[in-house]
Amino acid sequence: MSINDIYLGIDPTAGRRPATLAALDDDLRIVHLGPLDADGVVAFVEAHPGAVVAVDAPQSPNRGLMRRADVRRRLGLPPRGHTFGQWKLCEYELRRRNLRIYGTPSEASTAPSWMRAGFALYKRLTQLGFGFFRQGDPPPAKTLVEVHPHACFAILLGHRPLLKANLEGRLQRQMVLYLEGLDLRNPVHTLEELTRQHLLSGSLPLDGLHNHDELDALVAAFTAYLVHQKPSRVCQVGDAREGLITLPAAGLKDRYD
Repeated sequence: MSINDIYLGIDPTAGRRPATLAALDDDLRIVHLGPLDADGVVAFVEAHPGAVVAVDAPQSPNRGLMRRADVRRRLGLPPRGHTFGQWKLCEYELRRRNLRIYGTPSEASTAPSWMRAGFALYKRLTQLGFGFFRQGDPPPAKTLVEVHPHACFAILLGHRPLLKANLEGRLQRQMVLYLEGLDLRNPVHTLEELTRQHLLSGSLPLDGLHNHDELDALVAAFTAYLVHQKPSRVCQVGDAREGLITLPAAGLKDRYD
């Protein structure tokens, strides 16, 4: 494998918790999966300059497009109305499909700390020469995309996933990625190893099951893989002026229940 044949998914956090970085090769084998601080993430990317990078965070503050009369008219919304006015266009496109997503404020200073960490990471990556992928245009030599793992899993499933912090939500997400071809343990085998004594003692053998931060980073890396290897299997929502979210499907359903 060359240093170019790698697909990175980054789940930024802020405060004392490090980010989680997943790296997949062309065969969807895990090259790296684990926590890194901000400097460690950038160093990993620098070591793989041809990587396709997907980041689970908004790339910029809200530019106010959803408050513009021409944009609202195009979407069939009252031009002078306020419904959805606080969302980015990409956030509106997901929320109207019943996919819950954060709202990005217009001022970076009022954004939660994990968003500010995301803004800082994008800035550092663009300084390294990465450019945003825009469907229909020639891809940048160093490709960067914004993703939203909850929406990615919903689209791969065809419906909203179970809560990611719960055991069943982790099992469901890992099964989705396993069926997509990622070199992961089949989560059914984890269930098969559970015994009555495990349940009674509360000591569950879950070593082969990934935590939700790892699963979010993995689905981001898988989306990066599709951008490069199977671009007909991705779509984007939003507006390039304030951020496009890239999703692992050729098209979206009207609603995800």
